[in-house]
Amino acid sequence: ILFVQISERPLVHQESLPKLPVPPLQQTCSRYLASLEPLISAEEMTHTRELMDEFLRPGGIGERLQKSLERRARKTENWVRKKHALHYNCTLSLQSKHSLDYRFAAKLIAGVLDFKSMIDSHTLPVEYLGGKPLCMDQYYQVLSSCRIPGPKRDTVVNYAVGKTPPTHITVVHNFQFFVLDVYNSDGSPLTVDQLYVQLEKIWNSSLQSNKEPVGILTSNHRNTWGKAYNNLIKDKTNKESVRAIQKSIFTVCLDAPKPRVSDEMYFNKVAAQMLHGGGSRWNSGNRWFDKTLQFIVGEDGSCGLTYEHAPAEGPPIVFLVDHVVDYMKRSEMVRTPMIPLAMPQKLRFNITPEIKKDIEKAKQNMNIMVNDLDVRVLNFTHYGRKFPRSYKMSPDAFIQMALQLAYYRMYQTCCPTYESASLRMFKLGRTEAIRSTTTESLQFTKAMDDPSKHNSEKAALLEEAIKVHRKHTHMAIHGQGIERHMLGLRMIAIEDLTSLPDIFMDTSFAVASHFNLYTSQVGSKTDCVMCLGPMVPDGYGICYNPMDDHINFAVTAFNSCEETNATRLSQFLEDSLLDMKTLLEQVSKTQ
Repeated sequence: ILFVQISERPLVHQESLPKLPVPPLQQTCSRYLASLEPLISAEEMTHTRELMDEFLRPGGIGERLQKSLERRARKTENWVRKKHALHYNCTLSLQSKHSLDYRFAAKLIAGVLDFKSMIDSHTLPVEYLGGKPLCMDQYYQVLSSCRIPGPKRDTVVNYAVGKTPPTHITVVHNFQFFVLDVYNSDGSPLTVDQLYVQLEKIWNSSLQSNKEPVGILTSNHRNTWGKAYNNLIKDKTNKESVRAIQKSIFTVCLDAPKPRVSDEMYFNKVAAQMLHGGGSRWNSGNRWFDKTLQFIVGEDGSCGLTYEHAPAEGPPIVFLVDHVVDYMKRSEMVRTPMIPLAMPQKLRFNITPEIKKDIEKAKQNMNIMVNDLDVRVLNFTHYGRKFPRSYKMSPDAFIQMALQLAYYRMYQTCCPTYESASLRMFKLGRTEAIRSTTTESLQFTKAMDDPSKHNSEKAALLEEAIKVHRKHTHMAIHGQGIERHMLGLRMIAIEDLTSLPDIFMDTSFAVASHFNLYTSQVGSKTDCVMCLGPMVPDGYGICYNPMDDHINFAVTAFNSCEETNATRLSQFLEDSLLDMKTLLEQVSKTQ
């Protein structure tokens, strides 16, 4: 999906954006049934159809829920608003150098501040998709924001909107947090030289590595962290330190070196490092996972970021990264003021025995998670998005079919597949799901290795599957998806009815929502890869960035699940992409 940037004042458009529609009930229900077809047996299908007939009875429960949802849509700016229950971090792994360079870290900070100046002056170019302006709200949520634990649910606070917006970032090194003011008294941002000097001061005053990793508490399950958080901020000093982190524009984590690994394992380890820090012995305590944006610069030159998913999706983060990478390539012409700068303030924490116990527990939990998550980076170098385009095929749909084929070859069956689609054509739009597994995709995957089928037939099935996927994508981004609508109807039922309608209690509903493949295309100008964890215990998380002549993939799975294996799926994926290329080339030769 191509976003086009046009320099116009974004807030003018924000007001004219349409509200997210509620799709017609009949349309969603028939598309829901169609999405079940490749996934469930004929008997189950018959049973589900009966329940759906009951749900759609004229004057029945479906119509009532639909009317309630339409009422809600009229009254609110966006009827799909998430409650923050799940804690979800995604990461992006950038290029690697061979040693930590403060100048690199200083330039990175300067680049983010340059991006911030566009946010502050509202001069960020508006993005367009298919000639329509997109909602830019998420761009205004990523800086100076933080997730705050609450007793029942979390909140996301954006400190940029207050009377005195923050002027500092936090830097963490060896588990020690520092407040680094990034603006001079005249309001100008610190230059790269100034930032360099300040980072050096921070580094030299945090060399001891025996400090308590307070930050690791933020990696805990939300309820556990919520209790530990209340414990932590009872103390006045701790509360002030936590507030300083929460209010900062963003965080920079200066990471200690990781254990040495072989060259082919290096990128897997870097991606994992960005996701969770590698465990309590390494850098998992060198984070504040509630912070929306954390840039990570390793002593070995690895670099990336991790972001908390509640305020924004991938595209705004990627746009920020592209901007920073471009900025870092420029040479700086700014004269550095000669004023000596104050020592960045170190944040103090008083560790009571109770907090110490919470930290130990968080370390154990983190290490279990780190050992359980398998991360594989596949740099597919044989071709990129230019190849499917040369056959007039959508690169995204082509890659999705390769994922379907890889999964089918590994398991001899297909599975529910979630692909994230943007709803930013609508006011405050977030995401919708494209259900990539269709009757057409299953016909293609079955035919691909069937010796009785001719290549021309296989290619025709691939083309048809891609066409259907394109149609589903188009419907999803235009607010006509199934997932959010079904979820909305179910939420209204929970609020308004004494018992859930049978269609939501049906096993097929649970089966169809158990996404073994959780996938997302995060396209970027920068040659990087984004990484996310699986959605279900026996599933995979797959992120991909298609460049012109290669494709970066990150595949994750849990080691604790016998059935999943990220390395094997990556291998099947590589083979599927190669076989699909061979198929199209052979067919076009014979035509």
